[in-house]
This record gives sequence, structure tokens and C-alpha cells, in this order.
Amino acid sequence: MTLDTLDTRDEDTRVPVVIVGAGPVGVTAALLLARRGIRTVLLERHQDVYPLPRALVVDDEVRRILQAVGIDEEFAAIARPGNGLRLLDARHRVMAEFRRSGHGHHGHPQTSMFEQPRLERLLRDALARHPECDLRPGAEVTGVGPDTMGPVRVTYRDADGDHELRAEAVLGCDGAGSRTREAVGAVWEDLRFEESWTVVDVRTPAAVRSWEGVDQVCDPHRPATFIRVAEDRYRWEFRLGDGDRPPLRELVAPWLPPSYDGDFEVVRETGYTFRARLADRWRAGRVFLLGDAAHLTPPFIGQGLCAGLRDAYNLTWKLARVLGQGGDERLLDTYESERKPHARHMIRLAVAMGWAMTGGQDGAAALRRRLLAAVVRVPGLSTAAARDLSPALAAGPLVRRGVRRGLAGTHCPQPWASADGRRIRLDDLLGGSFTVLIAVEPWPSLTALAHGLGIRAVPVADLGDDGTLAAWLRAGRADAVLLRPDRVVMDLVPAGGRAFTDAPAWASLLHTARSPVPSERAVAKSPSRSTTR
Repeated sequence: MTLDTLDTRDEDTRVPVVIVGAGPVGVTAALLLARRGIRTVLLERHQDVYPLPRALVVDDEVRRILQAVGIDEEFAAIARPGNGLRLLDARHRVMAEFRRSGHGHHGHPQTSMFEQPRLERLLRDALARHPECDLRPGAEVTGVGPDTMGPVRVTYRDADGDHELRAEAVLGCDGAGSRTREAVGAVWEDLRFEESWTVVDVRTPAAVRSWEGVDQVCDPHRPATFIRVAEDRYRWEFRLGDGDRPPLRELVAPWLPPSYDGDFEVVRETGYTFRARLADRWRAGRVFLLGDAAHLTPPFIGQGLCAGLRDAYNLTWKLARVLGQGGDERLLDTYESERKPHARHMIRLAVAMGWAMTGGQDGAAALRRRLLAAVVRVPGLSTAAARDLSPALAAGPLVRRGVRRGLAGTHCPQPWASADGRRIRLDDLLGGSFTVLIAVEPWPSLTALAHGLGIRAVPVADLGDDGTLAAWLRAGRADAVLLRPDRVVMDLVPAGGRAFTDAPAWASLLHTARSPVPSERAVAKSPSRSTTR
């Protein structure tokens, strides 16, 4: 069923998409859908943004998502670049630095430090500017299930009583205790990490020792994490053993000036249990899980919020195409098949980092610490490890791979380009649609395929960048690439080749009623380009 076939009776209860939870993941999903013309209702049980910081770091890939949402300039004003991660031994001597400073592959600072409440306020402000988004605070969802009049029925309760909505799709962005996960019938897969930590947020004018990145103290008896949150706000996290409860000033003393006795306001001190879990299924029909409803990760590589925003970016363009453009329902199957292996990889990285850095509590802990101390001293390893934690997406219907892995499943870089005499980021220039980037002179069969699918074909020479795109294509041995709306390479034409790896297969997924799909025979018989350079 598409939006055009919706029953118009009782229109106030019918909506294309219901989003359960209006945290950063839910609001980001709503904004991305709004930019594609899809209306949403967001049901949030709290009345306002949670006032204390939780997530503190995002990477350049997620900054690119915030750019797609339309708030990157505002976010840049509240964020500051970070230096990356530093490992300290129990005496606070530097063991290794994993620097992630400067701009990365995605055209933004590789590490950005911020306060989550300020990000959420920016997202809520953007939400208010989009009439497609209807935020309903104080709404407690009481049920999610199939409906005889449409794919999904959602019931909720607020101060005015009980209500119901009928939706074409439901996105469960309602956190670790997700009611939507129950509706999907998902259970947690335990990835074998669970530790209790004490988290302390402090405000102080003291000259706290900070390298403007994350400090991880690799002490098996009292591992710790430290990060400067804002100008005068800091966070410490400690794993304390049974009976180990020294005064807070003693715990943080290594970072403070000697004998400091000035102002030291504890904004929050609370206990958290860090877990590694993955829902065994992320979808049931048109009900989807995103963010902490689908996965939980320890915080050691700063990827908790990042993973949820990647979920939203991956799913929303596919859902919008199915609901609004007649895209094949199989597009929605690729959400879990692409995001779940990626999330598993990132969680395992965080678990590995956690066990290596904190030492763990088993008999092999001392051996792991000695191996870590040796490994991080391998020349160039720290630099290589810090470049990009995010792996390529697995092969599937929307990531076509031939014999060679190549660029498929990776993100296109984002340099500055030129348009009408002004500098503009590549994604803003190309817009949120499919694009073919071409490194050589376009050839007729490629042009015909792009035209038949309504896809823009752009020679990189016309973009006015600094040569980044041509060098990237050359290094990937590709004459052309098909970019998805999320800027992942879907397919490519190998250097010297004549066609995409599997155009007929992916073309059938993307077709719309307004864009006939070129047949395999038509693609094959289109005149091939000359191989003359």
C-alpha cells in the first residue's frame, strides 16, 4: 500500500509514520522523513528534553547525517573538535594516542565534543519548523500491533485520555526498555559484556588537566574515563570494586591542580550498567527498531548515539521511497541486513576496547594488558586505528559487489564543490537523491540507464572540487559509481569496464510508476563507450 491508496476516513487517526520516542534518534528520523515529504507523529512520554548530558561525542560520519538533517551549522556552534582517544596506565602515563583530529573523509571534524541536551534542543527547534512533524509530548504508548485497516495500530495515553493511530509504518526509537521491541517479538542477544560504573558530571573553574580528547585509564583495579564536556564541565567514569568508595576528590585528584580546594559542583553522580546487546530481530512487518531499542554498546569508543543516527539515516530514505515513490517493499528488508552486522561490529570493537583497557576481571586480564602495551607501540598502528572505525556495509541488494570488494558499501568522500561561483558541500550540491559520479567521459548506455531511472549523472570534473573525488575513484579503480541517498556506493563500473556490476537487479528495486525500469536487454544493447582515453 502506498500513500496514494490510504483510506481518507478518520484522517486525524491516520498517519504515514508513527515514531515512538522523541530522543535524538526519533527526532532525526522525523526530520529526515520530513525533508522527503513524509508526515510523522512522534509520541514521547516525557514533556521536555532530558536536561543532563549523556552522549558527548560524535564522529564525522554522524556530522554528515546532521548536515543532511539541516542543523550542521547550528551544531558547529555548540560543538568543538576533539583530539581522539588517549590510553593511560595506572600512573597516568601515556601508553598510546589514537588521534582523530582535523577533518575526515566525510568533510567534518573527525571527533566533535558536545552536550547532548543542546543537540536535542537544536533538533527540537528544527522539528518545530517542519509542519510534516507532529510532536506529542506526555504521550505514553500502550500498544503497537497489526491493524485490519492498515499495517499498524498504535495506542497511547496522555492527559486527555486514550487515543489510537493507524500508521503505514512505526519506528521504535524508545530506548533500552522499548515497548516497540516487545511488539516486534525481539529478544536480546547477549554479547558478553556487563559492568557497573559510576558516572560523575562536575562543574568547576579549576584548571583541570585535559588534552581535549578522551582519557582512558587502563588500571585493572580502578579503570576510569575522563572527558571535558564544556568550558567548565567535566565527566569522569569509574569502575569501582565492592567496598571501593573513596571520596570523589580523591578519585579526580590526578586531573586537578595540586591541593586544589576551590569550587567543585557535582552536577550528577549516578551508577550505570554498561552492556553489550543486540536485538535478534529489528523488524516485524512495518514496525522497525532503531537506536537503543535495537542495540546497546559500552561507551568506550563513543559510538552509542552514532549507531542510532546511522539507523535513522539508513532506514528513512528507503521508507520514504516505498511510501511515497512506489519503491519495492524489498528495500525495507535491507535495513536490518545492512545495519545489524555493522552494529555488531561496532559493539564488538567497544567490548574489545573495554576489556583491553579496563583489564577485565578474569585470569587473562594481565596478559591482555601486556599485549596492549606492546601492540600500541607498533609504528603507525595508532594512526591507522584512528582513521575510521566504521566498516563498509555488507554485500546485498543495495550493495552490489563483483569479484573485487572495491568501493561498494563504502561512503563517498565529501569535499567542498563549486556551484554558481559559491563554495558548497558535495551533499548539499547533489541533494538527497541517487547520483552517478563519473570519472571519465560519459558513455551512451550509462546516460540511458540514469535517464530511465531518473538518476542524475555528474562528471566529477564538473563539480569543481579539489581533486578528491577523482583521486578516490582512481584509487578504487572505478570509472563511475552509483551513490545512494545516504552516499553509500551501491554499484560501480570498474576502470575500463562497460557497465555496472548488476544494474537490472537494483533497478527493479528502485523503480517508480513515473520511471520505467530499463530492461536487462536494453542495458546490454545500449552502445558501449569507447575505451579511448
